[in-house]
This record gives sequence, C-alpha cells and structure tokens, in this order.
Amino acid sequence: MKTIILTTLNSRYTHSSLALRYLYANMNELQSSTCILEFTINESLQTIAEALLDRQPKIIGIGVYIWNATQVHALLEILKKVAPHVTVILGGPEVSYEPFRVNFDRADVIIQGEGDVAFYATCKTLLADGVIPSRIVKPSQVELSRLTLPYAFYNQNDITNRYIYVEASRGCPFSCEFCLSSIDEKVRNFDTNKLLEAFETLWNRGVRNFKFIDRTFNLNVHIANRFLDFFLSKEPPYFVHFEVIPDHFPDTIKEKISRFPAGSLQLEIGIQTLDPAIANTIGRPLRLEKIKQNIGFLHHKTKAHMHLDLIVGLPGESLAGFGNNLNVLCALTDSEIQIGILKKLSGTVMGRHDAQYGMIYSDTPPYDILQNDRLSFKEIQKMKRFARFWDLIYNSQNFKNTFPLIHTDTTVFDGFYALSEWIYSQTQSTWKISLERLSTLLFEYLTSTCKFDPEYVATVMVKDILCVKGRRIPKTIRHHYHTPVSAPSTTLLPHNKRQQKHL
Repeated sequence: MKTIILTTLNSRYTHSSLALRYLYANMNELQSSTCILEFTINESLQTIAEALLDRQPKIIGIGVYIWNATQVHALLEILKKVAPHVTVILGGPEVSYEPFRVNFDRADVIIQGEGDVAFYATCKTLLADGVIPSRIVKPSQVELSRLTLPYAFYNQNDITNRYIYVEASRGCPFSCEFCLSSIDEKVRNFDTNKLLEAFETLWNRGVRNFKFIDRTFNLNVHIANRFLDFFLSKEPPYFVHFEVIPDHFPDTIKEKISRFPAGSLQLEIGIQTLDPAIANTIGRPLRLEKIKQNIGFLHHKTKAHMHLDLIVGLPGESLAGFGNNLNVLCALTDSEIQIGILKKLSGTVMGRHDAQYGMIYSDTPPYDILQNDRLSFKEIQKMKRFARFWDLIYNSQNFKNTFPLIHTDTTVFDGFYALSEWIYSQTQSTWKISLERLSTLLFEYLTSTCKFDPEYVATVMVKDILCVKGRRIPKTIRHHYHTPVSAPSTTLLPHNKRQQKHL
C-alpha cells in the first residue's frame, strides 16, 4: 500500500511518462510512500480507478494532457464519487493554462506549471496538516540544477518495452503562436555532465532507444555536439530521436550527423509552413533558403531519418498554399511528412486571429480547427482524411515504389487528394483499414481510375508488399502477378520499424 500514487493515461503502452518520474525522483522523504502506476487511454476507466484505489492511497496525482483530458475528467468523476476522501491533484499542460475546456471542478488541487518540486511540497503540507492550502498552485520555474534526475526510475519493463524519454533543456527561444513552448521563451539547460553520466547508466542497463523531448536540440552547438559524440561512441544498433531547428545546422553538427549509421538517428523538423507571409502572421521565423539547403544536405549526405511537420488551417493559408508546401517538401526529400491540423491551445495567443480570419475551433480535445475564411468545414474534413490516408500510404513506407504512380501526371498534392477522395468514397472510414484491404484499394484505383496496366501495377506493388516478412499478396493483385515470389529477408526492429522502411 502506498500513501501517494503518481499516474497518467498514456496514448500507447509503448510510451512512458518522463513527468511522473521527475515527480517521483524529487519526492525526498515521501518517496518510499509513493509509487508510479501508468495506464493507457484505451483501458477501462473503472478498472483504472479500481487499480488505483486498491493501493488505498491518500493522494493521487494525475498528469493531464491533450490526448487524455477527456478520460481524466471521467476518471476524476469516478474517483470522487466512490472515494471522496482521497485527495486528487492534477498537473500537466492541459491544466496549466486557462480557460479549462474540460471540466476538472472535482479536482482537489491543480498545479499550473512545473510541478517537479511543487507536487512534493503540496503533498507534504497535506499529509502534515490535513488541509488543502490552495486549490490552484502556481509554482515558479524550477531551478534545473537542483532537481534530482529521473532516469534511474525507468524499470526493466520500461527499458524492454517502452520508449525512454529524456531531455537536455526546457523552453524555446521562438514565439510560434500555436505552441505552448513559446510561452517559456528562455531556454534552460540541464547539467550536461550529469546527463551524460545518467545516459551511460541507462546504456549499461540495456537502453537502446532515447527520445529527446527538447524543442530546440541543436540551438546550443557545443551541447548538441557532446550528445552526438556520446551516441557516436556507442556500438549500433540503437535509436535516437531529436527535435531540431530546421535553419541551424553548423558544420560541426552536419559532420557528426553524417556519421550516424542508417536506422539509428531520427530528426523531427518543424516546418509548419513554407509561406513567409503566413509564418510572419504566426510569429514563426522562416529562413526559407537555409531550410531548403539543410533538408537537402540531410537527405543526400546523411542516413538520418527525417520527420517533417506541416500544419493545415493556419490563418491566411489556403488549400492551394498548403498543397504547394507539400509539393516543395516532396521535391526536397522522400522522408516522412506529418500532416497536422491546427489546434488552439489554452495559454497560446492564437485567439487573436479569430475575428480577422474567421477561425472557428472545436471546444473539445484536441481543439482542432473546424473552419476559417480560407477553408470551409467540408474542406477541413477532407484534409483530415487526407492526413490519415497520407500516413497510411506515404509515411508508412508500405508503398514506397507504388507511390509515384499516384501523381504521374499531376502534382503530389493533387494526385494524393484525388486518391484520398476516392478511397473515402469506397470505405466511408479512415480507420480499421487493414494493409491487405488498403493494397487492394490502391490497386483498384491505379488500374480503374488512373488506367495503368494491371500487370505493371501488380509487379510494382508486390515489390512493396514483400519488403517485410509475413505479408500476403492480396488475391486481386496476385491474379495479375506472374513472376515467382521469393521470401523476403527483411526483419524490422521493434522501436523504429517505420524508419527502417525508409532505408
């Protein structure tokens, strides 16, 4: 039995909560009375409540995020109905800024901001005095050098089955209006020496996947180079993820990135828009030529896997403008391009554009845009489907050889838009479409709508289908394929399957 439980609902089992481990690491004398219990958003909320209350806690701390806010609300209702004597403390980005668009009135305490130290202090006061000093706690920024690092509290199950999240800094120097990180404009760095010692310990315990959550990993060249050197000194296979600034790749960083072996390095690069006027509207710096040069370098001179981000629905950007962004990126690289729908998060200043650009958003998570003066509700809906099918077909790399057939006589955007419309007309759904069914749909589209020769399409698609062991050729495609089929030899590692398909 534990007096204090730290919990959250992750979006997937393979994810782990770095925030909970920070809280646990800094519980001081209360640590022995504290435990971490993690769940996922797909689990039964009543079963989660039962598991929490079975420990007979006095305090439950819950991390609230955009992906679990609705479920946390429902869990909170259950807990306060069946165990009103248990104090529930909420923290995390979804409750750090107002207005709250999900009702958390049943929470006893809400910590708005960095809770690494504030959670411990709140628990200590509650346990000592039995009273809640303040329902809303607004702590000042923590001094990173005074924090106990959390990495010792990843257990063996985490190391074996989950991504290991780490951070070298907090904050962001930029002021992109859609992003919560822009609120904290001062970048604070952890002690690099202490981090490298902690990472060495993780490595010796068997960790081979490190996902840095820093917004601007390559901002400080000296610090970035030290971490790159750390991983370059290790024997592959391993997987490292960094979020990087697209226009800041000094020669020393380029040289080191070029030495990483294939499948070991992923770079998340926030592009969002390539239109200077749109970027200026949302306060995003855009050195366009430098960005193009750096993406070209990463594509041609390194084996790094790039994950590029574009946003649909930015104020002032039309569908044609977004399409041009996508076409430009596809001309620069065949790397993954994540298409996101604009969200209006509490705490950001995106609301200042609402009247001028007719911005209308959903009031429920993830607070995505419904329409604006350039994109109707119907067009936004179509682009949500476009993004989903893009992920299934392009980003998945399941159809790497087949994809060029989709836009043979048109642009990438126009070709894929037509395909997206056609697939939805056949399925009336974007979910629960198996790879076999998707392959059949794509074959039918290319042969019936695009008028490609069936045997030619079958030959190209079989090459894609058989790139991974265990896949079956759909009957429709097999009927038009007359070359003997040999067994594939590719076996994908568990933590970076998609990245390996890009090789």
